[in-house]
Amino acid sequence: MIRTQPSSSGTPPKSDPTRDEFERLLSELRPGLHRYCARMTGSAVDGEDIVQEAMIKAFVALPAVGVVDNPEGWVFRIAHNTALDFLRRRARGPVIQHEEALDMVPAPDSFDQSYEVATASLRTFMRLPALQRSAVILKDVLGHSVEEIASVTGASEPAAKSALQRGRARLRAFAREPEDIALPMLSDAMRVRLTAYVDGFRAGDFDAVRAMLADDVTLDLVAKFRKQGRSEVGEYYSRYAASEQWTFAPAIVDGRTAMLVYDREISLETPAYFVALDIERDRVVAIHDFLFARYAMDGIALHRLNHPHLRSA
Repeated sequence: MIRTQPSSSGTPPKSDPTRDEFERLLSELRPGLHRYCARMTGSAVDGEDIVQEAMIKAFVALPAVGVVDNPEGWVFRIAHNTALDFLRRRARGPVIQHEEALDMVPAPDSFDQSYEVATASLRTFMRLPALQRSAVILKDVLGHSVEEIASVTGASEPAAKSALQRGRARLRAFAREPEDIALPMLSDAMRVRLTAYVDGFRAGDFDAVRAMLADDVTLDLVAKFRKQGRSEVGEYYSRYAASEQWTFAPAIVDGRTAMLVYDREISLETPAYFVALDIERDRVVAIHDFLFARYAMDGIALHRLNHPHLRSA
């Protein structure tokens, strides 16, 4: 339970122990929140953006709520609604959340925390209706009860249970389908720019990398800080320049251009994390570095581009 006393400014003082407790809670919940939001949106990067937005909303709302009996459920409810808002904006239309209310006949429930659910990609979850998707993620990925699913989604417990059963059944059916081997498309020009960025890292030529930045480039070093502008973002490369721990490769992650980062001390086969890049024309306009948020690797759709990054490492 978290108790808060609203202040005249609407924000708890920084010395308030309740604020510190809530910050610790959010830090502990962050990986789980990301697993949820990434699967709700089908993207590790979009999922992280939603997590950050939801955490800000929770901090802003905290002083006004008084007593939070179930802080974890309250935060997940905020994240759930934030994800639905994102999906509405992306679809420019309503998200059907309670379709199961029209059909309360339960579907067969033949497994719990199945292999199919555990290994489903982020984009596979996107094939489920929103309530089914939410129910399966909360129960089989994060271990919440049906009662908690109902609390987070705003559905009744029977509707939440039905959504869970039907979502599980659909995921099992998806797992039996032939694998979609269509590769993501990347223009030759974009491939050249992405490869040039990665080659700058591999060669330690960070002056060349900085030259690729747009004047108003943004950097999100996830779970640490955000920066904007070529000058501020340029300072971020000093950490990579000083280390010989990493090696790099170009890739597409969840349909976005990205750089894979491998830890030489752990594995040159499995990437430790990734850096998503937004490139417009010949400039890098946004960087999302998951160095401190490696939980984001869970469930991503990863396509490595042909590049001799390991043989020459």
